[in-house]
Amino acid sequence: MNDTQPQQFYQVRFDWALPGFQALAAQSDVVVIADALPAPSVPSRPESARPAPTPLGAHRVITASLNNRTAVAEWVLGRQGEKSDRFSVAVIAAGDVRPDGTSRFAVEDLLLAGAVIDALSTLGIDHCSPEAAAASASFVGLRQARKHLLLASESGQALAASGRRDEVHAAAVLDNSSDIALITEFAFRV
Repeated sequence: MNDTQPQQFYQVRFDWALPGFQALAAQSDVVVIADALPAPSVPSRPESARPAPTPLGAHRVITASLNNRTAVAEWVLGRQGEKSDRFSVAVIAAGDVRPDGTSRFAVEDLLLAGAVIDALSTLGIDHCSPEAAAASASFVGLRQARKHLLLASESGQALAASGRRDEVHAAAVLDNSSDIALITEFAFRV
């Protein structure tokens, strides 16, 4: 491995969780955190093992959902217009954690990250890193299956088992919200 950041040559970049945020945020005009489903409560996990919010510092960070993915892309396009110069976006899939504290790939966050990248590409922000292009292709190829995939994912199953199936169904709806909020901290679960 070398110390270069190969994704810095691309306008749209993609990575995972806190390490991905740390790798890409400093070289990005805006960071979009893709966190598709709320965290299921994990009773076996002690309070002391729950993640503390990560201060996001001077970075401009917003969260995305399937509900607002097009609004997020339009917001990013507006910031690019304000800058009137090359603009870079880091899309970070939040990921998840297993009850034992190890990292877990969260397919729902990959699909959401791909949905945001697809919406950015639709608006013309499409100079994607290979990582971002692969995430986008996963959403494009699986778009029609997203409801099933969210519910069948580990997080979706855990939420459904705890009586929160409606939250999973609501999270799978595309573009029914235009709400955008800048955030100053985020509790990465991994």
